[in-house]
Amino acid sequence: MIALLQRVRQAQVEIADECVAAIGAGLLVLIGVQHDDDEATADRLLERLLGYRVFADAKGRMNLNVKQTGGELLLVPQFTLAADTSSGMRPGFSTAASPVVGEQLFSYMLAQAQLQPLPVASGRFGEDMQVSLVNDGPVTFWLQVNPRQ
Repeated sequence: MIALLQRVRQAQVEIADECVAAIGAGLLVLIGVQHDDDEATADRLLERLLGYRVFADAKGRMNLNVKQTGGELLLVPQFTLAADTSSGMRPGFSTAASPVVGEQLFSYMLAQAQLQPLPVASGRFGEDMQVSLVNDGPVTFWLQVNPRQ
């Protein structure tokens, strides 16, 4: 499972010109699901992204995670993160989970995130979404958790 984690001052998701999710300062996380991923993989990725220290402490060092700063979380499904770009000029999606599995695991991860002590918003699986953000820093990280780690 893949997460593209971005520290933001604000972010939102629109579908058909309607804002369906918005956060203030926190993390915008694009989520890609691969074909071998399962609930344990989703749990480990969520643990990593919630614990990842990307916010500045009093000395200006990245030592705090989103929960420690009172930040918010916006999860957005993005199957293109699982693309195979190793050859050619067109991405392949043989490494991506099927839409059914991708939606199940994204929904599972979202439900688990909503149990955490921070505001959580999300995009909608399978929708044409417009995502806007003010990247803080900019600070962007790629996190990947392989199944059975």
